[in-house]
Amino acid sequence: MQIFPRSLNKLPQVVGAASVLGLVAVTAVIWYFFSPWFTQVGYTPKQPVPYSHRLHAGQLGMDCRYCHANVERAPLAMVPPTETCMNCHQVVKTDSAALAPIRDSWTSGKPMEWIRIHKLPDYVYFDHSVHVTAGVGCVECHGRVDQMEQVRMEKPLSMGWCLECHRDVKANQGDSLRIRPVAEMTNMSWTHQGHVDPPRRLDPPENCWGCHR
Repeated sequence: MQIFPRSLNKLPQVVGAASVLGLVAVTAVIWYFFSPWFTQVGYTPKQPVPYSHRLHAGQLGMDCRYCHANVERAPLAMVPPTETCMNCHQVVKTDSAALAPIRDSWTSGKPMEWIRIHKLPDYVYFDHSVHVTAGVGCVECHGRVDQMEQVRMEKPLSMGWCLECHRDVKANQGDSLRIRPVAEMTNMSWTHQGHVDPPRRLDPPENCWGCHR
């Protein structure tokens, strides 16, 4: 007398397939939700002053280097000091309540405590000047800042993401979409259509020493 139906003979295969699919699903969930694409991208802290990049860099067309003056000659792009803000705001919007912290900083001499958004671990070495003078535009790492009311993290800035760029530049020298004329470094809307880039020797490192010194 047969106690169990024959359909149960497929139970081990069904359980095995379900286990494999479940493992793949769990791995995919962990890979994404614990990756920088989820844990870092989109980070938008509230700053002490509601500074609008959409207004300043977008509508007014201010060059990134006016505020981030060291980007072409130093590892750090530099957070602008209060003096930079007051160059304009001694005569522009002098009674704005939103700018009161800037005026207080100017009067007291105490620096503004801006919240840093794009921050790499201490064990990572990154030099802005090397990248921008090689033709890596600001938009490649920071996104369309000129369209952001509040700056947010657009890219994961992870080791894997950086290596993808380094390898792509090596594979596509002279035709890489990440490399542009240095004169267009801060132009957020610049495109490569019809542009012929002069030959440049680009050899970004892929070894550990390049970023971990």
